[in-house]
Amino acid sequence: MKKLFVTIALVGCGILTVAATTPILKTEMVKIGVEQDFKEISVSDLPGAVTEAFARDYAGGTINKAYVNDAGQYKLEVSLEDGSSGALYADAEGNWISM
Repeated sequence: MKKLFVTIALVGCGILTVAATTPILKTEMVKIGVEQDFKEISVSDLPGAVTEAFARDYAGGTINKAYVNDAGQYKLEVSLEDGSSGALYADAEGNWISM
């Protein structure tokens, strides 16, 4: 009986040792394809719905550059009236989208 307890203890310690030295698999979340393949276009080539939405929601702002991707999404580099600048994204119907 004593040998049985010693054997169980040794096997248990061996399993714990293997578990403790096994590397943990780490995964990373990657954002893929969100802002890729935008091609620069003239600001005058933006759909009317996009320019109207910008004028309505960001009155006094300026669209400096415009880009479009194959999915028909538009990236706008803008300067706002308060002096801040950044990028906005919209679909062809003038709806703002999050990228």
